[in-house]
Amino acid sequence: MISSLKSEKLKDEDMTAIFRQPLPLLDIEILRTFVAIAETGNFSTAADAVLRTPSAVSMQVKKLEEQLGTVLFLRDARSVALTENGETLLGYARRMIALSNEAVSRFKMPEMRGVVRLGAPDDLGERLLPRILKKFADTHPGITIDVTVDMSLLLRRRMEEQRLDLALINCASRPVFTGGEVIFTERLVWAGAKCGTAHLRDPLPISIWEDGCLWRSEAIAQLERSRRPYRVAYLSAHTMAQRAAITSDLAVAPFPRSYVTEDMAILGEKEGLPELPPFDIRMIVAPQAATPVQVVADCIRDAFQDLSKAA
Repeated sequence: MISSLKSEKLKDEDMTAIFRQPLPLLDIEILRTFVAIAETGNFSTAADAVLRTPSAVSMQVKKLEEQLGTVLFLRDARSVALTENGETLLGYARRMIALSNEAVSRFKMPEMRGVVRLGAPDDLGERLLPRILKKFADTHPGITIDVTVDMSLLLRRRMEEQRLDLALINCASRPVFTGGEVIFTERLVWAGAKCGTAHLRDPLPISIWEDGCLWRSEAIAQLERSRRPYRVAYLSAHTMAQRAAITSDLAVAPFPRSYVTEDMAILGEKEGLPELPPFDIRMIVAPQAATPVQVVADCIRDAFQDLSKAA
């Protein structure tokens, strides 16, 4: 009986000792690595993103799993997927990193606060801007960016009316409008479905938007110059809808070269389509722009410089 009581007492003391121990503190840098792996689905790609070697990344994940006493990733030769506990941790990790960034910026960059009104056309708003803004939010959490997506012509008007602080617009390489700063030059091409037949039809079915769209005016001008009959088969202001028309082989469309995906084909003279000219992406910044606006502009310049190097 006495032995049994002693045993129970020892168990209670062991449990009390466990609860008295402080919980381990999670390392923000390791959480950054964890989030990078979760978002890229690849250890090597994540290692590049956090500027570490793949072996160092693996060691960080091992340490994190040991701290939490759980498996965070399911791995095979080709991919990495989060476990259920990994998905739970991802939400916490993102919040902790955001709070850390906010706290540090409050002391390191106290002047970097405010709202910046940014305008961009639909194609940039879909394919490039989200990545740029996500990266910017990580480094400048005190600056809020309100985005307006519209046609380039209307964005210029908003800038003139001082309803935007800066805007990205598409311009022909030899434009009537020469304002702003050229930050990227893109080739315009005809895109059709891979192994599609839309380009063989007569008249040619095209997917474009209404008057004021740069791609529309360039495409129609070249078709009329080459005397190729056409009809507007798909009318949409959104590049996602135009992409659907292309991949369904309902029409061909003028698209930026970098926007052509694996399920599309670039069409040219061989398919009876005229060559399209390049176009510029220009950035307009309001005169006497405040510091947060200039910081956003610099971030966009850097992103397009990286895009130019990768092209």
